[in-house]
Amino acid sequence: MKGKLIIFSAPSGSGKTTIVRHLLNKFPDLLAFSVSASTRERRAHEIDGKDYYFLPKKDFRERISNNEFAEWEEVYAGNYYGTFKTEIERLWLEGKHVLFDVDVKGGLKLKEIYREKALAIFVKVSSEEEIIRRLSERGTETEKSLETRLGKVRYELSFEDKFDITLANDNLVETLERAEEIVMEFIAS
Repeated sequence: MKGKLIIFSAPSGSGKTTIVRHLLNKFPDLLAFSVSASTRERRAHEIDGKDYYFLPKKDFRERISNNEFAEWEEVYAGNYYGTFKTEIERLWLEGKHVLFDVDVKGGLKLKEIYREKALAIFVKVSSEEEIIRRLSERGTETEKSLETRLGKVRYELSFEDKFDITLANDNLVETLERAEEIVMEFIAS
């Protein structure tokens, strides 16, 4: 029997990656991470095939033409992100449920395709000020890139009502406990 898909989507700075990492550590025998493909430049600490499958734009577009993606999106101007169908199948063959950390549109596309086998969770924080603080603490944003991300945050917040569940992330300990409950309930259903 094939596994399920648990999709975490959120505007930048909402904490979805922290939640996903926690769940992978907590339930290593049940969950596996779906590694996305991307055309963006690899950061110094990132490993190809672990953090992302880094592809040149030409290769990414060719794979779109070959219908190799379950979902894909041009997330920021000129940077594509997507989920290989083979990545999902590979993890299911390992007997795992697939955990996603994807942008809002990608998450909704996965939900649309996999329907009842997928749970789409929207993560958010209570204020824009908190998102700004979190993004600034990363130390990866310039003033211009921060403004670009904030514009995208505002846009992505408008999709919250299209998700199965909203998970507030204002208190990390409580959020992680609630995420565990949500995931275990869905897997058991």
